[in-house]
Amino acid sequence: MTTLARACGIAAAALALSLPRGVTAQAADGAPTPAADTTVHVTVGGFVDGYYAYDFGRPRDIDRAFTTQAVRHNEFNINLAYLDAALAGARVRGRVAVQFGTAVQANYAAEPRVGNLSGPDVSRYIQEATAGYKLSHSVWVDGGVFFSPFGSENWISRDNWTYTRSLIADNSPYYEAGIKATWTIDAKWTAQLHLINGWQNISETNSSKAVGARVDFTPRDGLSFAYDAFVGNEQPDSLPSRLRTFNEIIATTNVTTRLQLRGTFDFGTQRHADGDGTGTWNGYAILGRYRLTARVAVAGRFEGYADPDQFIVVTGEPFGLRATGASLGVDVAPMPKLLWRSELTWIGAHDPLFPNQSANDALSRHDVAMVSSLALTF
Repeated sequence: MTTLARACGIAAAALALSLPRGVTAQAADGAPTPAADTTVHVTVGGFVDGYYAYDFGRPRDIDRAFTTQAVRHNEFNINLAYLDAALAGARVRGRVAVQFGTAVQANYAAEPRVGNLSGPDVSRYIQEATAGYKLSHSVWVDGGVFFSPFGSENWISRDNWTYTRSLIADNSPYYEAGIKATWTIDAKWTAQLHLINGWQNISETNSSKAVGARVDFTPRDGLSFAYDAFVGNEQPDSLPSRLRTFNEIIATTNVTTRLQLRGTFDFGTQRHADGDGTGTWNGYAILGRYRLTARVAVAGRFEGYADPDQFIVVTGEPFGLRATGASLGVDVAPMPKLLWRSELTWIGAHDPLFPNQSANDALSRHDVAMVSSLALTF
């Protein structure tokens, strides 16, 4: 083949590749093959959740203890506000959301600082930043910063049955950084596999990576089950590895058209710092929601949490965070995108852990708080 012929062949091939699929290929009967669907849709939205909270312990520094939600006492403030843009197509998807609020400050306070370019200063403003590609008709792969696969209580207050979160929700990851694969097996089963930096951190703390997983099963309308898990080492490279595992089971049912119930149980393990065996922590939350009318609902929660080895919550007290709690709330939705929520919460601990100006040592075994929130989705 001459040089000119070879060049013409290459040019023709390049031109063919640049044309739409329907032009470059034909079916056996001579009809053009349909072009791939490359249509994408972009939606822009936002959310703002303003609140007032009164903690009857009246903490002196105004910060409420052991929660990420409505963390400021006797103060009008923003719990969570965000703006987002989401892209959806047949083979591509993504979401970028920026956020701020006192819940963001509380939740990202432990974001690691390793090196000069890490920590919560910038990371806390990233709610999600993801890009995804559809590998097959049932498998998506996404990468970036995204919501974690753990738990039944969402980071966005609007999507939860109760306004405040349970102790198990606040002490397991809300967000992760890494890649994930989502497989929709059929109408009843969905599975996820995550390769992530670690236990709720964007900035890496060591040379190890962690694994997360979740399986959801919906045998019928109104009944669902889920299992999620985490395995990873959270220690810096300068210290011996201390493997952490986490397991969670969730069951949700619609008892009637008005009444919903949900139960969540957590169990975690981690190696002791001295290398002598493995310790555990556990917790549970039982929630119920009853719709009184189309615009009014009541919801409640009963919960427990125990971290005696202080793997997740460090208190410095002999029993760590060992507590039970309850809440009762009322939701009113005067308009489809407007939600007014009020809730009364109580937590009792084995040790005096909660700021209380009325107590002799300024700490109490009990905490009672009242919260009212007005949230708008736009």
